[in-house]
Amino acid sequence: MQPEIEFLGLSLKTFGMCFGLAFVVSGAVVGRRLVELGRPPDWAYEMVFAALVGGLIGARLYWIVTNLDEVGDDVIGGIFGGSGLVWFGGLLGGAAGVLLWARRRGMFNVGLLDACSPALAIGYAVGRVGCQVSGDGDYGSPTDLPWGMAYPDGVVPTTEIVHPTPIYETLAMCLVAWALWRGRDALRPGLLFACYLVLAGTERFLVEFVRRNASVVAGLTEAQLLSLAMIIAGGVWLWRASRAGGIRRAGGDPAAAAAPSTA
Repeated sequence: MQPEIEFLGLSLKTFGMCFGLAFVVSGAVVGRRLVELGRPPDWAYEMVFAALVGGLIGARLYWIVTNLDEVGDDVIGGIFGGSGLVWFGGLLGGAAGVLLWARRRGMFNVGLLDACSPALAIGYAVGRVGCQVSGDGDYGSPTDLPWGMAYPDGVVPTTEIVHPTPIYETLAMCLVAWALWRGRDALRPGLLFACYLVLAGTERFLVEFVRRNASVVAGLTEAQLLSLAMIIAGGVWLWRASRAGGIRRAGGDPAAAAAPSTA
């Protein structure tokens, strides 16, 4: 484990480095797709910046709302402190930031969701590399499998042999990103994002069975409940599309993905 790297007298957090790299990689993927759609590639990094700002704000606000007892004694410290970021809040905040940007640029349609789908998957995969390298506590439950490992020098250390769940997620989401990229011109507008919901939701739902998170309802964790919502939403979207003209795009024209659609 390597939570920090010393460089020119500076202590760099490996998780933060991977967090930033995830946005850079996602921007590169979106940029390439925008070129295919006849849009300016620079828009990709405008989008990434909007997602970064919105994600940080959303992650912080979600943590504050769910930890009001901690914030009450020190409101300023609770708002501007260095700890307390929640993935789900970041997802909502990032999505809000991108949607506001999209309305300004005239891309407020399902084609935007499709363009972002492979980038969301690969960005998540890169982010999980940061979890693995820093040993931030996102590892799984104890195991005797041959690839199990300990995290004695992590940010949240453990000497037990546990499931290296960040590795599982990185590998799975790289495959999801590859599949979504390969299918980017094959599906009707909006359906690539529906596939992302199903695949990403399934990945997170399954990995939670070997994670350390506590169950909240019916033996399922909060992340699994959110994942089920993603799977159901994506599945219903695909099912309705299959009954209303089919899933595949006629002709496979990339430019058609940029056009507004209510699919």
